[in-house]
Amino acid sequence: MGGENQSAVSEFVLLGLCHSWNVQILLFVIFLVLYLIIVPGNIVIVTSIITDPHLHSPMYFLLANLSFVDMWLSSITTPKMIIDFLREDKTISFGGCMSQVFLAQLIAALEMVLLVVMAYDRYVAICKPLHYFTIMSLQKCIGLVVTAWTIGFVHALSQVVVIVHLPFCGPREVDSFFCDRPLVVKLACMDRHNIEIFMNINCGFVAITSFVMLLISYTHILITVSKSSKTGASKALSTCSAHITVVVLFFGPCIFLYVWPLSITWMDKFLAVFYSVFTPLLNPVIYTLRNKEMKNAMKRFRSYYIDCKRNT
Repeated sequence: MGGENQSAVSEFVLLGLCHSWNVQILLFVIFLVLYLIIVPGNIVIVTSIITDPHLHSPMYFLLANLSFVDMWLSSITTPKMIIDFLREDKTISFGGCMSQVFLAQLIAALEMVLLVVMAYDRYVAICKPLHYFTIMSLQKCIGLVVTAWTIGFVHALSQVVVIVHLPFCGPREVDSFFCDRPLVVKLACMDRHNIEIFMNINCGFVAITSFVMLLISYTHILITVSKSSKTGASKALSTCSAHITVVVLFFGPCIFLYVWPLSITWMDKFLAVFYSVFTPLLNPVIYTLRNKEMKNAMKRFRSYYIDCKRNT
């Protein structure tokens, strides 16, 4: 991973969210609790979808993938942030930093494309209901998810290949709780103008393309819904509103972090926390609270779990 760079800078210092010890202890408790909700919450959704035959449909297959990705979105940065709240020496190795950059970019691009795929699924279900199971076959769904992973991997690799070869000779302080790509690039000992333009175009292409495709899908859905009966329109809008809420929660912070950075330190930190902690926390809540089938499936899963404990 660029031995020349590592000889100059072998590790980076993460400045974290704040410097007050008392506040850090409070944040440690808060984020530990949140992380212990995020991971089990998303695992329960994935497990419920896999084990419940009522949820073996394209929409829930994609939702299970989203929950799996959300679990990793939080796990890339949150455990280290929680540990660092109790440490004075908040350092991360060069390799660890590059790994965070790669995984954060991978998951960001992957989730964007996955949200587009989920919007396409709703478009087919509402606009072409008679052909839904033919178009959204299991093979097609798997192909779309593999495509999302491929796009995420290629996007992340194209970023890290450039960053890892940058000359890092000091300073080595990253003003965040993880190795955020724009902040790491700023530490390079060279003129960064062209590289920053390339990075913004790279991220912008994935984000804006995904956003435009989402707008097209939901525009078609709204047009179709406006022509249907009130009952059908109400059900379709209820399903889509959960998707649109998740899209806004995810794309908002992502765009201002990587496409049009605000360059306001406290705002960047807030958006990074919201993106990596609160988005994976809110997604399961949004989908379960607004989805009757998911709530019923989770009740059946809880009953099955309780029965198993009684029998043992």
